[in-house]
Amino acid sequence: MKTKNTTTKPVSLEVSVFNQKGTVAKNSTLASEIFGLPWNADLVHQVVLGMQANARAGTAHTKDRGEVSGGGKKPWKQKGTGRARHGSSRSPIWVGGGVTFGPHSEKEYGQKINKKMRVKALFTVLSQKVSDGKILCLDGIALSEIKTKSAQGILDTLATIPGFSGVAHKKHTSALFVLPESNELIEKSFANLPGVTVLTADKLNTLNAITARTIVLVDVEKVSALLSGKQK
Repeated sequence: MKTKNTTTKPVSLEVSVFNQKGTVAKNSTLASEIFGLPWNADLVHQVVLGMQANARAGTAHTKDRGEVSGGGKKPWKQKGTGRARHGSSRSPIWVGGGVTFGPHSEKEYGQKINKKMRVKALFTVLSQKVSDGKILCLDGIALSEIKTKSAQGILDTLATIPGFSGVAHKKHTSALFVLPESNELIEKSFANLPGVTVLTADKLNTLNAITARTIVLVDVEKVSALLSGKQK
């Protein structure tokens, strides 16, 4: 029986690092242990479902026939009325009665995700983003004040880079900016731009990475070093 050839073309980890003016500042090599992993759909799927399950509030609750008020008295006598037999008006088949098999707040939806699984799933998604040309590397972003207009100008400039026009789209998940550390000027300047999310490297996870259309790594060397620390 013939087997399908699953070999994939190796991905070059040599990338151009741009400045906020949209020109190439230098070239850099991404870490293969973070950005050079093969795609693992089963692992990513398991981790994403686990994260979504852990995010559930679990507050939905319906009352069964033993929890709703009233219904203590038998609606009518058992025989002789010509009507069906009923013992309580709080039966699930009655209007105002209890709910059968409804959600209960006692149910626990959380799932355990091992650290190695969580980290490898994140790196797998980042590797796929590199393979798809969806990671843009910057040497940094410099802003003198908190100003949305300045942030929009940077976004429009980055959108002129070939292959990254999508960063300026106003969809909810157009661009994810990853900073090495918290920066109030950058975070607040980009806060009101639709489609843009800004977070630090320690907050980056599989779910927000796979959701973003384009990931912008700001100061890629520092971000890579912080991501490597997730393995420890």
